[in-house]
Amino acid sequence: MLVIEGIMPMLFPKIWRETFLNLTKYKNGQIRFFGFLSIILGIILFLIVR
Repeated sequence: MLVIEGIMPMLFPKIWRETFLNLTKYKNGQIRFFGFLSIILGIILFLIVR
């Protein structure tokens, strides 16, 4: 997992930094919602691949 997460800052550091700066503009509820969706999608993908 960390290998995949490390690809973006390694290859595209400027875009990665801008993305995280944009995250500060979202409200906590919006960030939690996107986190929740990411968890659900990850579980679904895991079950499909498994």
